[in-house]
Amino acid sequence: MILSCGEALIDMLPRTSTAGEPCFAPYAGGAVFNTAIALGRLGAPSAFFSGVSNDMLGEILADTLVASKVDIRYLARSDRPTTVAFVKLVNGQATYAFYDEATAGRMLSSDQLPSLPDSISTLFLGGISLVNDPAASTYEALQARDSATRVTMIDPNIRPGFIAGKEAEYRARIERMITRADIVKLSDEDLHWLEGQGDLTTLARRILDRRILDRGPKVVFITEGADGARAVTATQQISVAAQRVEVVDTVGAGDTFNAGVLAALHQAGALTKAGIADIPDATLTAALSLGTRAAAVTVSRAGANPPWAAEL
Repeated sequence: MILSCGEALIDMLPRTSTAGEPCFAPYAGGAVFNTAIALGRLGAPSAFFSGVSNDMLGEILADTLVASKVDIRYLARSDRPTTVAFVKLVNGQATYAFYDEATAGRMLSSDQLPSLPDSISTLFLGGISLVNDPAASTYEALQARDSATRVTMIDPNIRPGFIAGKEAEYRARIERMITRADIVKLSDEDLHWLEGQGDLTTLARRILDRRILDRGPKVVFITEGADGARAVTATQQISVAAQRVEVVDTVGAGDTFNAGVLAALHQAGALTKAGIADIPDATLTAALSLGTRAAAVTVSRAGANPPWAAEL
């Protein structure tokens, strides 16, 4: 089973009322939450760990997970409020205003970490949950605790506006977590933010160099928007083209790509330490293909609404 660990929140997406007035509509979301949902819909064994409120919005989050076949037994429920993000769309690109102080997700602490059975083979972490303490340190502690025995994947999904004033601390945490991860996923923009300008494959191999003995990243997946995606290992570079669709918005696109990659690796039996260390070209191609095809469906409709397997 794949356990996605990170933020769950309510996205307030811009809409127009029946009276023609601008308004916002609530949608369950959050980068890591979206990945858990997409995994469940793609038929992969999916579970979710996060701090989730007992309030009305928290119930929406839990119900949405269950409806997409995601195991919610690991939720850390509390009476704190739910994080809310207001979304602005410009030419289909999303920017966010977060309201996250003292929320159930933000205040997740290390004493709420679950004991995990052997059936959890893989941890997926990332998103804004890695920015603010105590939650950020809690997720890092979970990865540090389990990275020796379980496959871990990280997608920092960097939002520079959200980390203003905390960049040094945030960079240090991401560096530590990349060093422990088996799989790293970055957008091209994220990779440039971390490594500066340059050729994407060359920069990705700098990420692969963050290894201590036999521990650390074995493969980097890079999404490049309309140019598709690539996978880079120490000896391999494989690219696939993006699916051509009419873009409604990009909310949840990268999150769905992550789920497609993980679902394909799960289907291939590659989500083991040995499997990730030696992934055949065909398996990498299948992972990129499922990731890009699933993401194409998500961007073709409003909000983070990943496809079910039958839609592909």
